[in-house]
Amino acid sequence: MKAILLVDHGSVKDAANRMIDCVGHLVQAIAGDGVIVRVSHMELAEPTIAQAFAQCVEAGATEVVVFPYMLSPGKHSTRDIPRMARQAAAPFPHISVSVTPAFGVHDKLAEVVLERAGVEPRGRRVPAPCMCVRPQGTPERWCGDACREAATNVTVER
Repeated sequence: MKAILLVDHGSVKDAANRMIDCVGHLVQAIAGDGVIVRVSHMELAEPTIAQAFAQCVEAGATEVVVFPYMLSPGKHSTRDIPRMARQAAAPFPHISVSVTPAFGVHDKLAEVVLERAGVEPRGRRVPAPCMCVRPQGTPERWCGDACREAATNVTVER
């Protein structure tokens, strides 16, 4: 059974830590009973990644997909969380584990920005698969691994 483990940064503010619980319940409701959804914090709060990973396994997970609940592909989502996921998975060598990119650039995030700003979408839709909209003449893809074009699960090397 597949599990999704959402990981936020963690905070000293309880209200900030509880938000990931709400997100987890929402993801679980949308995913249905065929997927295990758990939440964790990278630091400053519990459950830790290791605790929540163990909860996934105890609930019957054979595969854990770790999702860094962060906007940008910074050091936490590209280095720290994969390292911590690898450490959490070590006691469970029979469990498949992967880490997704952070949110990055995605049309649905742009829609949320417009909705919260009270702006009705009227512009063009960027055709799939690439959602990376960059200044004209810029050859590099600034959105990195979180670009929708490149966003695939990355298997964690043990």
